[in-house]
Amino acid sequence: MISVAASIVSVHPRTLRIYEDEGLLCPARTPTNIRLYSENDIRRILWIRHLTRERGVNLAGIRILFELEERLGARILEALYAEGTGDASPTRTPSQAPLDRSTADR
Repeated sequence: MISVAASIVSVHPRTLRIYEDEGLLCPARTPTNIRLYSENDIRRILWIRHLTRERGVNLAGIRILFELEERLGARILEALYAEGTGDASPTRTPSQAPLDRSTADR
């Protein structure tokens, strides 16, 4: 549900609707049209938040980065995160809190 996903990542539900309208997210839907966010969707939202807040990338730029990463099969976003934080392990997801798996797949 959108309200659960929004609370997990600390954004307003309208923000998630905007991300979906911009083509950055595509959550699954129930037969009654309720959005269902997977763990990957939550992780993607965290990337979007990191790129907009910490790196100053706009939504159009994020879409391009996601497309490039998909086309090239490269871990562009993880490399950007590692470069920006000085983290030697670029496989971390930019988040302040661990993901609660019990609510992420609902």
